[in-house]
Amino acid sequence: MPRAKLTVSLPESIWIHEISTAHPGATFRVSSVLPGTDAAIGVIELASSNPVPILAEIDDRSDVRNLELLWKHDETALLQVETSNPSVLAPMQRAGVPMETPFEVEDGVVTWELTTSADRLSTLGNAFDERGIDYRLEYVRAADASRTADLLTDRQREVFLTALESGYYEVPREATLTDVASALGVTKSTCSDVLHRAEAKIARWFAEERISSGSHGR
Repeated sequence: MPRAKLTVSLPESIWIHEISTAHPGATFRVSSVLPGTDAAIGVIELASSNPVPILAEIDDRSDVRNLELLWKHDETALLQVETSNPSVLAPMQRAGVPMETPFEVEDGVVTWELTTSADRLSTLGNAFDERGIDYRLEYVRAADASRTADLLTDRQREVFLTALESGYYEVPREATLTDVASALGVTKSTCSDVLHRAEAKIARWFAEERISSGSHGR
């Protein structure tokens, strides 16, 4: 059974396309989705230097039936959104491909990692084509292949490598978190959040692949 990575350009009619393209520095991290025939509900973590005006824009959308702010702290907000236009989810349902979460939306583009059969993956591609949804197949590999290649998102990889190359992990440190954020052109808080997620994934991978397998020293 293959594991695939798809980069999908969201239809312009969907609220999250317009909002994310209007705010290219913001990241929408979808932690759960409940699709329906004429509506969809999602829990989304919004990371932005100023989430407040973005929340107002979402609430003003005609295709957003309901917006609930679950919590907000500094540059991060957690919200639940009910939308009346779940068109991008319809191909997934038609193909019978389970949607894996979390996934991120940035600047009108979503990256999905899927584990399914070759036939269902082909059906999904056809469904996207029929709806005029642009997508790119990044890779297809065996589901049991090494996870190191797709361990981090593109943004997490960029932030982690910038920190590594700048000397953030040297002892003593040759660069501060502020230095890394400045090199990336993002706020210190955003840099810290992305870097923490990357470090957590790397730590879990190490624990599962190295420690759990019994390859650690005795």
